[in-house]
Amino acid sequence: MAKVTLEAINKNYGSVPAVIDLDLAVEDEEFVVLVGPSGCGKSTTLRMVAGLEEVTSGTIRIGPRVVNRLAPKDRDIAMVFQNYALYQHMTIYDNLAFGLRNRRASENAIRQEVARAVEILGIGDLLDRKPRQLSGGQQQRVALGRCIVRHPQVFLFDEPLSNLDAKLRAQMRIEIKRLRERVATTSIYVTHDQVEAMTLGDRVVVMRDGRIQQTGTPLEIYNRPRNRFVAGFIGAPAMNFLQVTIEAGDGEAHAIADGFRIRIPKQRAGALATYRGHAMTLGVRPEHVLLGDAKGEGTGFDAAVEVTEQLGAELLVGVRTAGTVVIASRIDPEVELAIGQPLRMSVDPRGLHFFDHASGEAAS
Repeated sequence: MAKVTLEAINKNYGSVPAVIDLDLAVEDEEFVVLVGPSGCGKSTTLRMVAGLEEVTSGTIRIGPRVVNRLAPKDRDIAMVFQNYALYQHMTIYDNLAFGLRNRRASENAIRQEVARAVEILGIGDLLDRKPRQLSGGQQQRVALGRCIVRHPQVFLFDEPLSNLDAKLRAQMRIEIKRLRERVATTSIYVTHDQVEAMTLGDRVVVMRDGRIQQTGTPLEIYNRPRNRFVAGFIGAPAMNFLQVTIEAGDGEAHAIADGFRIRIPKQRAGALATYRGHAMTLGVRPEHVLLGDAKGEGTGFDAAVEVTEQLGAELLVGVRTAGTVVIASRIDPEVELAIGQPLRMSVDPRGLHFFDHASGEAAS
């Protein structure tokens, strides 16, 4: 296994920058997920590590070796693609054995490695079939097996679950987590799906427009987003945002908007007092928007029901306040609400996030 280090990485396509001044260290046996919207540079970064894209400037190390000028086959990496990349004319056994045969491994060694991968992934009954005879999930297991048999220093995953339906994606996430427990290999995983990022990564790297926005554990990213973009991208349903002004005085601070006024907890009031009179963005996750008034907290507000979504286990309610629709989740599904019905709502004071309106950066 090996540490992967990217130092001051830039990638340009002509005059168009795709990755800008990227620094990242993936520790030995760590599983790091690159996540972001389409075009943010995450797949380009992965392909530069793999050697499928040239680096415009900067240094990539796998272990102690600088690999910028090494061919993909010499980097000791294994890559799982979105489209499986299996040889359709070969049996599953031959697909699994292909890389080892290219390395001129003995047939006995190949049989042992294939048997090990088959046992880990539970595909022993598929070895005589061709890829076209398999389901999408089975093909993805074969693609994983083809990596396992090689014992690479680094696993690279390029959106491997995006072609699967929702149920199968959930199953394959479990398979990948199990694989991590049995085959501890340094891994970089690219996805646009924030659920995959949160459930799979030891650390999550959120990217936008070729730059890293924030790096941290899933809970750090979720609970302490560095800016409005990260706050809105991570979490489902997405974080609610309201444009407010900070009012401060006499040791207290409030966030106010048209028909909306909530008290900021005392432990935050001092820091936010420096933003007095400034336009700010208030962020609140849907699970922190509560039905009813939180007595004594000063975080209640008036609203009207705009839309409801019945999910069985919970009710999602969209309410209009301060000219904005705010989503509340985790509402009792038995509650009956009519469109336009006035409500008293509140927010959990522990779930308040404040961002500078101009820069989008989180306020201290």
